[in-house]
Amino acid sequence: MIASKDKATESFFGFLNFKKNPDTSAAFILLAPMLLFFSVSVVYPFLKTVWISFYDIHGLGAPVWLGLGNYFLLFKDPSFIHAMLATLGWTFGGTFLSVGAGWGLALLCSLAPKATLVFRVIIFAIYGISETVSGFIWLGIFHPDKSGLLNTILVDTGLIHVPQAWLGDVNTAFLAVIVAYSWTQVGLPLMTCFSSIQAIPKVILEAARVDGVRAFSKIRYIVMPLSLPGLKVAIFINLLASLKAFDMIYVLTNGGPLRSTETVGFFMYRESMAQFKLGYGAAATVILVIAILVLSVPAIMKRTGDAK
Repeated sequence: MIASKDKATESFFGFLNFKKNPDTSAAFILLAPMLLFFSVSVVYPFLKTVWISFYDIHGLGAPVWLGLGNYFLLFKDPSFIHAMLATLGWTFGGTFLSVGAGWGLALLCSLAPKATLVFRVIIFAIYGISETVSGFIWLGIFHPDKSGLLNTILVDTGLIHVPQAWLGDVNTAFLAVIVAYSWTQVGLPLMTCFSSIQAIPKVILEAARVDGVRAFSKIRYIVMPLSLPGLKVAIFINLLASLKAFDMIYVLTNGGPLRSTETVGFFMYRESMAQFKLGYGAAATVILVIAILVLSVPAIMKRTGDAK
């Protein structure tokens, strides 16, 4: 176990060894413009955010040094604790729904790849729509009176008798927003999983057909296990995207009702831009970035080691 981690670490940082890799100098020269752009647009703003997080800054007032004070205050703040729990629920709930739906659709599409081409294009096109636009679409679906599409369907079918305020009820708002967000994210898991299925050697599928394997058994015992590489990529990407969620929440609920749909990303926005507590909001940003790095760096190092 330790040896494999060392190997992954060595491969991840091995490009820094100029003696073993004579092409490293040329690679860095070619990458220099992008590294410069990345430093200016990502590294510097992040370091500035870390610096701000050590101060108490209210609007245009003079900064007051607090050290780790903002971080201690965050973990005593019930609103931030709730935002962290909401972020966990949002991240894993949204990932489970979107990746599960995408994987299931990919498995079904694999039974008739040519016949489902248009369907796959439509689903992936939804992934290309911005979350803001998708949010306004779902505002119409979740509209609290009879004009809302969901209420119209449920009332007309007799499943409910009175239209529900799906986004205005603490008990339903969070789940409603997760469903809306998951709808926008299904396209990527569908395509990555379908690509993995298409990469399965035709000989294996042909042998299963000759042996008289039924469609369900072929999916269960052949297609599902061999599509796991695409599934892992989809889970990784959707997890990271869910941690940064903001647009959908802003459009649908603005963090309400009673801050029940407020994630860490939205908490950061509210404290920094609405309450003008820049240092406090910056500390929340740093914690969110650390959470993203904890998820992403080990996965990237593992994939780098496997590639080598």
